[in-house]
Amino acid sequence: MKKVFVVLFAFVSTVAFSQTKDVVDIAIGSKDHTTLVAAVTAADLVTTLKSKGPFTVFAPTNAAFDKLPQGTVTTLLKTENKAQLSKILTYHVVSGNLDAAAVVAAIKKGSGKAVLTTVSGGKLTGSLDGDKVKLTDESGNSAYVVVVDLKGSNGVVHVIDGVLLPK
Repeated sequence: MKKVFVVLFAFVSTVAFSQTKDVVDIAIGSKDHTTLVAAVTAADLVTTLKSKGPFTVFAPTNAAFDKLPQGTVTTLLKTENKAQLSKILTYHVVSGNLDAAAVVAAIKKGSGKAVLTTVSGGKLTGSLDGDKVKLTDESGNSAYVVVVDLKGSNGVVHVIDGVLLPK
């Protein structure tokens, strides 16, 4: 009986793990991230973001993209703007698996600020605004983390309410 339990447990664990979504699948499964999924697809970043990682993704919602000037998303999705779109999207990705506790700990350790280097090479500054994590881009624009710790097989996704832009 003991062997059967161990084998069954190992099978269930393997099945559960193999069904874990990666960071792209998390976005695909969200009705609030259809614009982000379209952008990731247009920028040919799906394969990259489905790789081993780990990645920490700050994922803007559709409403966040809607805050951009009219026509911006349509223009960015054009083939000739693929490099610019890729730079903006990878500006929302940090190497490593930074859950909310790790982000807050880094902010506290940095005396109220944590500078995160993005996959695109830019910098995001994390700070606390009350009990909310605020991310500020290199141009001074900011977004708040509104949902934390959507854990995937290759990292973690935090939902944000704004689009952050590199210089």
